[in-house]
Amino acid sequence: MNDIQVLLIEDDPMVQEVNKGFISKVKGFHVKAIANNGEEGIRLAKDFSPDLILLDVFMPKKDGLKVIYELRKQKLNAEVIVISAAKDKDTIKMMLQNGAIDYIMKPFKFDRMKQALEKFRQYRESLRNEGTMSQEQLDQLLYAEQVTKVEADLPKGLNEFTLKEVINYLTIQQQPQAAGEVASGIGIARVTARRYLDYLEKKGVIVLDIQYGGVGRPVNRYMIKA
Repeated sequence: MNDIQVLLIEDDPMVQEVNKGFISKVKGFHVKAIANNGEEGIRLAKDFSPDLILLDVFMPKKDGLKVIYELRKQKLNAEVIVISAAKDKDTIKMMLQNGAIDYIMKPFKFDRMKQALEKFRQYRESLRNEGTMSQEQLDQLLYAEQVTKVEADLPKGLNEFTLKEVINYLTIQQQPQAAGEVASGIGIARVTARRYLDYLEKKGVIVLDIQYGGVGRPVNRYMIKA
């Protein structure tokens, strides 16, 4: 099988070398070209049609938001993983809405890069051939990592199907969710939702966000761990 061809779009030479070194350590990936700015990145993407683009946000000539928008406008068949110091939710939301399949925040360690690349490989192989997928196959592709971390030792009274539903529901939410919202969202009792949320928090799959209002007790809300 041929190596997955990668295009780096990153203006910092030191970061270029670090990223290139990380990618070279993951079997089956090859950095074919490096672009120093957004305009060059778009040109190179058109020239050799990479399988995967690693894209920064803050760059000269065209920033990452403009680049990913142009890539989608041109209908280039390349997936995008964002690697950036940008942490604001608006930027993250825009990159994901325009098709980024992962978002890595700088600084990061090799394990996070490896995780992103291997998840892309699995995604690419699963969708390579024509045909259909079952819901179970699609869930395994999208949520395998979260489910694998917790399904092996489910306590009595919890089941794998509902566990996946809770994880799937939280994964697609833009804001932290209270137990009552999770319960309504997937059609289970609030007390049941709370049991699954407590379990997932203990396993490190979700995080608790305690929100304080004006009057009354604080509300516990949950979100998938970044």
